[in-house]
Amino acid sequence: MLEKLQIIKQRFDEVSDLIIQPDIMTDQKRYISLNKEYKDLKLLIDKRAEYIQVTDNLAEAEAMLSDKSDPEMAEMAKIQYEEAKARIPKLEDEIKFLLIPKDPEDTKNAVVELRAGTGGDEASIFAGDLFKMYSKYCESKGWKVDTVDFSEGTNGGFKEIQFEVTGEDVYGTLKFEAGVHRVQRVPQTETQGRVHTSAATVMVFPEAEEFDIEINPKDVRIDFFCSSGPGGQSVNTTYSAVRLTHIPTGLVAQCQDQKSQHKNKEKAFKVLRSRLYDIELAKKNEADAAKRGSMVSSGDRSAKIRTYNYSQGRVTDHRIGLTLYDLGNIVNGDIQRIIDELQLAENTEKLKANSEVM
Repeated sequence: MLEKLQIIKQRFDEVSDLIIQPDIMTDQKRYISLNKEYKDLKLLIDKRAEYIQVTDNLAEAEAMLSDKSDPEMAEMAKIQYEEAKARIPKLEDEIKFLLIPKDPEDTKNAVVELRAGTGGDEASIFAGDLFKMYSKYCESKGWKVDTVDFSEGTNGGFKEIQFEVTGEDVYGTLKFEAGVHRVQRVPQTETQGRVHTSAATVMVFPEAEEFDIEINPKDVRIDFFCSSGPGGQSVNTTYSAVRLTHIPTGLVAQCQDQKSQHKNKEKAFKVLRSRLYDIELAKKNEADAAKRGSMVSSGDRSAKIRTYNYSQGRVTDHRIGLTLYDLGNIVNGDIQRIIDELQLAENTEKLKANSEVM
């Protein structure tokens, strides 16, 4: 392990030197990339320093224990020995997790799309509840949520809503939310008091940069139309809303959130680019998940991943068999515990897959 960490130390020293070079500092894209690598490597370097310190403590304690001349010193050495012996396996596990190759997509921002599924008006209301849940979660993380497009439900909520989330490691966190979410409760529209099951689909795309995927302008049909919904006097009077149709794939992206046609077009292209990029990424993820037998992030959007049961106050994530009786807080944005468990499960899978090189 120390040999592997020594190679990482050499790269850390190299990156530390690079980020203070004037030519690197003026190249914003490369500087951001190297700065991110520096932060990731720093975590490993700190663990390496602790690992060396603990192994040195163990060796020192062993040497003192072999010297029987000072009983008081031997007692202190015994405590030091036991502490070091207990800490080393834990440190090794922490280092192994940090050595798992990072997915480069994880650092990207994300485009999230919620669609009401089976359940009629109640499904739209549930999609609205999910949007509130994610908005509150993102706010707690200090991330920015920016609506791209939406279609309101007849009795509240959304038939469909798209929004961008910008911040640190957004896609790497929210990607675990992709799939079918089910709700079991008495709908607001139900007078008989019967429990219904409704569903909504969550899709999460990594936000693609222009260099990630190239779109030929000739392949895109652009339509302009009047915005609908809240937005003041300009709604239904100016052709500010934009709809893009990617002819080769049939994918459609539209934006009506901004009053400016130019800004709406820019946002719609961002969504289209992200969707096209996600198609390529989904193929890769499917292949990777098949290799690992992964149930955590297989990319299968038809999979029912989570159930919210209101009568029992229960939330169950079916991928890892996690059940929490804390529905009130979870639908209020407290989903970090679920995401932590899902990340742990995926990292454990990756650790097994990489065990032969450890």
